[in-house]
Amino acid sequence: MAVVKIIELVGSSKTSSDDAAMQALKQAQSSLRNIRAVDIVSTGIRGENLDEFRAHVRVAFLIESTDID
Repeated sequence: MAVVKIIELVGSSKTSSDDAAMQALKQAQSSLRNIRAVDIVSTGIRGENLDEFRAHVRVAFLIESTDID
């Protein structure tokens, strides 16, 4: 039986909201294994000059079993 955990992240970029989502995914990949899905919840722009793209994402990954009986 598989168990999936979901975490929420916010990525940022000066380029685009797509790049902001990719930045969040790259960071997640540096510390998580078995990523199965990434859903973009919302995007927006922030900053004093409205020049920072943001992406709020949900990352789903499998929880590894320890098989303790």
